[in-house]
Amino acid sequence: MSYCDYINLSPTPTSDYLLHRYYHDNQYGFPLEDDNELFGRLLLEINQAGLSWTLMLRKQEGFRSAYSNFSISQVAAYAEEDVARLLMNPGIIRNRLKVQAAIHNARVILDLQQQHGSFKAWLDLHHPATKADWLRIFKKRFRFVGGEIVNEFLMSTGYLPGAHSPGCPVYASVLAQKPRWLEVQAEGL
Repeated sequence: MSYCDYINLSPTPTSDYLLHRYYHDNQYGFPLEDDNELFGRLLLEINQAGLSWTLMLRKQEGFRSAYSNFSISQVAAYAEEDVARLLMNPGIIRNRLKVQAAIHNARVILDLQQQHGSFKAWLDLHHPATKADWLRIFKKRFRFVGGEIVNEFLMSTGYLPGAHSPGCPVYASVLAQKPRWLEVQAEGL
């Protein structure tokens, strides 16, 4: 069953289902323009590794609060006392490697912003790329990124297709936002 099928066919609206419904209908696959929000999505995708997306949705606001509203510049300035604070925070995933990856990745994004004007501009520079190329590009700079993390990050932010099936009611809303992958399809690449 696809994510769209789960959302559109689920008969009982539990609290977890409602979290997924909101994410599916309003965030998943929609392009993000703001660098801090892109960083926040990458942070959530990294923290989901080995865990469920339901847990990430439950903890999304905890992550936002713990990581300075996903402010890249603030997270990049985190020191060892911030690592210790994060490792004590039950509102997030308390994994030292993931916490350290978040700080490292924020510093990488700051560097990319200085070189390219924004994290989004750096992503746009590499678009379109194959999944394999995207993985190489990310592994070269970022920590704690694997194939599934990179794929979901790019799909969830509109760089790769596949977030919604064409029969999903949200598909038209995503298309109206002109995700980057749509440009590639239009050009026949």
